[in-house]
Amino acid sequence: MCLKEEIKQTKQNKEYNMNVAIWDTYVTKKDGSIMHFDIVAPDEIQDPEVIYNFGKEYLKTKSQDGHSLSSKQCRFCHIEKMKIAWEKSIKDKGYFIIEMENCN
Repeated sequence: MCLKEEIKQTKQNKEYNMNVAIWDTYVTKKDGSIMHFDIVAPDEIQDPEVIYNFGKEYLKTKSQDGHSLSSKQCRFCHIEKMKIAWEKSIKDKGYFIIEMENCN
């Protein structure tokens, strides 16, 4: 491996060693069905209100705005390592959404 490739790989490894927090979220949609999604955000975000606001932003994109989010709907689940698929969204918006159930 040439030095340039080695430097690039080292940089990528550092980025993907970043920890993220997973917040398990359930919201009753306007049609009465339960929407389940995870909010993925850097683990240094300690304020739940910031996470709830990420969830509200996402709900707007699904025409489900107007919902309140609290610890009743959105709870910290666990910490894990950053995945490549989440990186761009976390860099751009501060979070990534994993759609689990009834998110259409």
